[in-house]
Amino acid sequence: MVAKNTICLWYDQDAEEAANFYARTFPDSVVGAVHRAPSDFPGGSAGQVLTVEFTVCGTPCIGLNGGPVFQHSEAFSFQIATDDQAETDRYWNAIVGNGGAESACGWCKDKWGLSWQITPRVLTDAMMQGGAVAQRAFQSMMTMKKIDVAQIEAAVRG
Repeated sequence: MVAKNTICLWYDQDAEEAANFYARTFPDSVVGAVHRAPSDFPGGSAGQVLTVEFTVCGTPCIGLNGGPVFQHSEAFSFQIATDDQAETDRYWNAIVGNGGAESACGWCKDKWGLSWQITPRVLTDAMMQGGAVAQRAFQSMMTMKKIDVAQIEAAVRG
């Protein structure tokens, strides 16, 4: 059964490949039903995968193979909270190492152009403290691509 609120992500023709990658990479992630088009559609033919139901870290999603008309942008991203540097590295390296690209301040894109924020909890906690702690953590983050937990911890300590 499809959840009442589901994120629908548009892919050219590889929603199933993307869903399988996310399920292998993130905990509490799984690929559900794969639905094939009952007839030809813009960008595809009868029998091709049209939609894929999947979950990323407990969040229900549908991948739609809609063709090349629309592309992902930074206006939408998944933010993945990590507990330590090893977890941060694991997700970052999986995304970037599988044809993705690094960006700034903990952001990266997967090979399908979907943006991810790999965000250690130490950074989020520092930002929530406000004041000088948040300012130091923020300034430190602004110099990074992948977040360096030890560097954020040092900034928090001042």
